[in-house]
Amino acid sequence: MTSPITTSRQGAVLILTSDSPPVNALGAAVRQGLQAGIEEAKNDDGIKAVVIICAGKTFFAGADITEFGKPMQEPSLPVLLDQIEALDKPVISAVHGTALGGGCEVALASHYRIAVPSAKFGLPEVKLGILPGAGGTQRMPRVAGVEFALELAAKGDPVSAGKAKEAGLVDRLAGEDSLLADAVAFANEVIDQPISRSSERPVTVDPAVFDAFRKANAKRFRGFEAPATIIDLIEQTAGKPYAEGVQAERMGFMKLIMGTQSAALRHIFFAERKASKIDGVADDIKLRDIKKVGVIGAGTMGGGISMNFLSAGIPVTIVEMQQEALDRGTGVMRKNYEASAAKGRMTAEQVEGAMALLTPTLNLSDLADCDLIIEAVYESMDVKKDIFGKLDKIAKPGAILASNTSYLDINEIAASTTRPQDVLGLHFFSPANVMKLLEVVRGDKTADDVLATAMAIAKKIKKVAVVAGVCYGFIGNRMLIPRQMEAMKMLHEGATPEQVDKVHVEFGMPMGPFQMSDLAGVDIGWHRDPSRIENIRDALAAEGRWGQKKGAGFYDYDEKRQPSNSPRVAEIIEEFRKKTGTPQHEITDEEIIERTLYTMVNEGALILAEGKAQRASDIDVVWIYGYGWPVYRGGPMFWADTVGLKTIVAGLEKHGFKVAPLLREKAEKGERFN
Repeated sequence: MTSPITTSRQGAVLILTSDSPPVNALGAAVRQGLQAGIEEAKNDDGIKAVVIICAGKTFFAGADITEFGKPMQEPSLPVLLDQIEALDKPVISAVHGTALGGGCEVALASHYRIAVPSAKFGLPEVKLGILPGAGGTQRMPRVAGVEFALELAAKGDPVSAGKAKEAGLVDRLAGEDSLLADAVAFANEVIDQPISRSSERPVTVDPAVFDAFRKANAKRFRGFEAPATIIDLIEQTAGKPYAEGVQAERMGFMKLIMGTQSAALRHIFFAERKASKIDGVADDIKLRDIKKVGVIGAGTMGGGISMNFLSAGIPVTIVEMQQEALDRGTGVMRKNYEASAAKGRMTAEQVEGAMALLTPTLNLSDLADCDLIIEAVYESMDVKKDIFGKLDKIAKPGAILASNTSYLDINEIAASTTRPQDVLGLHFFSPANVMKLLEVVRGDKTADDVLATAMAIAKKIKKVAVVAGVCYGFIGNRMLIPRQMEAMKMLHEGATPEQVDKVHVEFGMPMGPFQMSDLAGVDIGWHRDPSRIENIRDALAAEGRWGQKKGAGFYDYDEKRQPSNSPRVAEIIEEFRKKTGTPQHEITDEEIIERTLYTMVNEGALILAEGKAQRASDIDVVWIYGYGWPVYRGGPMFWADTVGLKTIVAGLEKHGFKVAPLLREKAEKGERFN
């Protein structure tokens, strides 16, 4: 087998080039090739310096994640990096693309680092629930300082080569098109200079830095084990010898990688990639060309959906019925773009460029030349069928017709056209220009190329797409229903909104069921008759307690939308308890989890059995990216696996729920969903 590492010479400089597509991951063959190259340099007196460089689009972009959990082939990355650093001839890492994780650690173990300005450096291991395990937590503070090391290792976000140079991680910037030549020239400059090894540098630190960093990132790190472990590790080893620090790093790495959180984060890493695969559809199917998009409705959803395409450089024609609504909608879009520009996320030129691609109109027939038309109007079957009937006559042959419905039957909508094969659901989540999830709903007659094109365009607009079958609420909202129902029932039985919400927030959710209801709007789906009060929600809505937008819902809100418990809501709940005569009991945190989250898992099992989701991991992706399920728990189906399916079944039976046959079958066989 040919080694992915090739060697060449320019004078006294040995060049080790890695060519291991697609991202030069540091798999066993790459490590072995690098080790052989270092040995060659060590044993050849004619070699005075070494340059490590990569072919293709990037420097080493990290470890080979497929090796996780398998027996390690020698050399391990820590051993290889110690050999690189120990070489008594200068080693220069020449970086382009991204030097991430193990790639960044290769650069740290080298004696010098040169990079093109477009390169990025990072230690993203924390996003997989682990820590840099090849000296990264020890070399980085010595090379670039403790504060920079904390930023990279505990947050996991990459930094530009310019910022890396300011911190001391990069010694020199190269020309974008002359990296190798500049690296060789740099190597020749330092051949006779004393070698400075990262591990031998002292660490200077202000102890106050650590608590300040923890405090500044408390919200971001809440619930995650890896960031806390990384901060503690760097703090505890800052004044100790490198060898002692590396030993502590190895122990921390092993503890994290054996834990549930790392397993959950790695599960989601792979699940997200798996979600893009469509069962039964060939990978090389010919896609439809999407050069222009039409959006019907300029409200919150329509405007947000349009922004996704505009930001990707795809022209959008947006339609409204009234000029006032059209102006208001396009005005909000501009305001959102300008807010992003104010935060430095885009330039003023990019704002104008995006808005220039937008064509507002009051005429539905202006959508005749669009390749994809997305309806984003009021959630009414009659309204949607009327629109699709009109689109059937307007849209050009081969155009994809999509509904942004959250719950409604795509097959029924498609039946209002003469081309059901061109119809599908594209369920964006609000705010559509921010939320990453997109449920792509496959109708019974949706053509394979239509589905594949929708998945491809989702990637282009930077969405995480999941295929869902037709059922009420699809995947995400269907699983939300039992959670909300049980939360409401528990108010009748003795719980308070704040108690139920607190359990969910402590579990890791961004908010609980009642906080979510207040944010979305208590009046959503309300029958609008103040005299018809059949439940607690009706009573709140009848009094104008529609949630945050009205300053009152299940909670009272101040002018900054900060919530407080509501005496009036407590009175309404008590009135309903007396009216219904519901027996009261003390509701524990355990009961709240069992009745709101176990029931979600149960519904997920039904969804899987009915074929409305392709795989359990797709359900996990939906809840991670659409509803804020804590990523360190891996999604509801993975979480159920970690709790134990027998435990889930027992909890459901305790409260009298009918257990989904698939869930019971897997529990009895000792199987998992994932």
